[in-house]
Amino acid sequence: MGAWQRNGFGKGDSKPVTVAKNNIKCNLDLGPNLTFESRHNFVETVELEPTKPKFEMFKPCDMKLSEYTPCQEQDRAMNFPRENMVYRERHCPPEGEKLRCLVPAPKGYTQPFPWPKSRDYVYYANVPHKSLTVEKANQNWVQFQGNVLKFPGGGTMFPQGADAYIDELASVIPIKDGSVRTALDTGCGVASWGAYMLKRNVLAMSFAPRDNHEAQVQFALERGVPAVIGVLGSINLPYPTRAFDMAQCSRCLIPWTANDGMFLMEVDRVLRPGGYWVLSGPPINWRTYYQTWKRTKEDLQAEQNSIEELAESLCWEKKYEKGDIAIFRKKDNDKSCKRKLVKTCEKEADDVWYKEMDKCATPFPEVEDSTEVAGGELKKFPARLFAVPPRIAKGSVDGVTPESYQEDNKLWKKRISNYKRINHLIGTTRFRNVMDMNAGIGGFAAALESPRSWVMNVVPTIADNTLGVVYERGLIGIYHDWCEGFSTYPRTYDLIHASEVFSLYEYKCNLEDILLEMDRILRPEGVVIFRDAVDVLNKVKLITKGMRWDTKMMDHEDGPFVPKKILVATKQYWVGGEGNSPSNDE
Repeated sequence: MGAWQRNGFGKGDSKPVTVAKNNIKCNLDLGPNLTFESRHNFVETVELEPTKPKFEMFKPCDMKLSEYTPCQEQDRAMNFPRENMVYRERHCPPEGEKLRCLVPAPKGYTQPFPWPKSRDYVYYANVPHKSLTVEKANQNWVQFQGNVLKFPGGGTMFPQGADAYIDELASVIPIKDGSVRTALDTGCGVASWGAYMLKRNVLAMSFAPRDNHEAQVQFALERGVPAVIGVLGSINLPYPTRAFDMAQCSRCLIPWTANDGMFLMEVDRVLRPGGYWVLSGPPINWRTYYQTWKRTKEDLQAEQNSIEELAESLCWEKKYEKGDIAIFRKKDNDKSCKRKLVKTCEKEADDVWYKEMDKCATPFPEVEDSTEVAGGELKKFPARLFAVPPRIAKGSVDGVTPESYQEDNKLWKKRISNYKRINHLIGTTRFRNVMDMNAGIGGFAAALESPRSWVMNVVPTIADNTLGVVYERGLIGIYHDWCEGFSTYPRTYDLIHASEVFSLYEYKCNLEDILLEMDRILRPEGVVIFRDAVDVLNKVKLITKGMRWDTKMMDHEDGPFVPKKILVATKQYWVGGEGNSPSNDE
């Protein structure tokens, strides 16, 4: 990557230290670096005055911003009401307050351990927080050992380890045979449940707020486990209806009966017919714990009765209760339901971005008889990865037919093969945490599918709504608007794929802001693959010249006459240090 100790980023920039680390370039087979500026009308490049720099050099942010999360910052959060956790929801900075600098890695930052070792060990320098090692010491969340943090796999409701807890769940829920593939963990802690579900070939979308439990989601992602910053609050979760095969609350302390059961109704919205919900922790097993929880027997029994009544009104059946665990199953359809107590939602169920939750139940898709699974039956994983998803088979996705779906699969298998020729480490544990910024129907992630990596499939809010298809394939993802910051910590992705993202957003918001956000969430020595029109890529390439990225332009895999090109970028290794603050740059 080259040494960057003194490269003209201002006086303070002799301090941000860049050191040559694991050389990603040795794994690149890029061929010539193509240039198109002279052959294409790229106004931004050719019309600037010769005396002015052709691109902006972005300086490092102050070190105090090394864990900056633009839409979940504590100072801004405190301006919002605490009712229904509104203050823990997304609150993004207005245009004039957006950062125009590069978020630095902390001193001593090291590439995370490869999977599966990363599940159990994290370098302390990467996430320098110890509070959970004390606060959760008796629950085996995390332990501090020398220069690493060890994650024994414990949790509040499974202090002896997640494996035994999952084994108990698997005695009721068909986790082993591929029937369960996607899961939701509400209030995930350090995501040990999701980490150990990966052993069972289950992808869990774990979320937790950025709160006084320091860096819990950051720990999860550093471990190589899917997670986002999030909360069940006043707005809908950023997932489609019928997304998850199961969901769980392991002492998540969400008030399920509050607001007329609104939070459980939201879980119901994203739970697939035939899916399972696990509740472990209060009020389950209240007879044993009522004194520990400092609540009366009557209060706890009333809360459990209310949850069970609400679950029944949502067409759920209680299948199991033993010790600390209760398991409910959502019925396959509403033919035998008693939903008289619950109002039925009338709005579009997948229109959820910044939409307020309603106190209503999402209706089941219609069925012809009582044996049919509402919304369509899914094949067991891995067969469902390439089987035609029900939403496509039923014609629910505009412009996508079963035939075009199969063609898309062939296309992405070809493109992934080309990407692996470009960088031989794609598909290995070197690129564990992967993001597709414009996922479409999930072809990129499906072609890349491997236990060595996972993909966060992002469906932009201004693109066609295809996220339901992504989940029906047994993949995970999220809605997002790339004009705003993503709900994650800095340095949480190894590889980012950006297919036609910048064409999509070219006239929607500032492209520099999107690239700076990509830099924030990309790990040092991480890689970005852009696929877009050449004129758009020229703009992107010019901006990245001021971002400490190395770039190479390449022809499309179908040859040089295809107007779309591929731009491969590598983020250089550099860490923050003294002198990053504006005061030292004066």
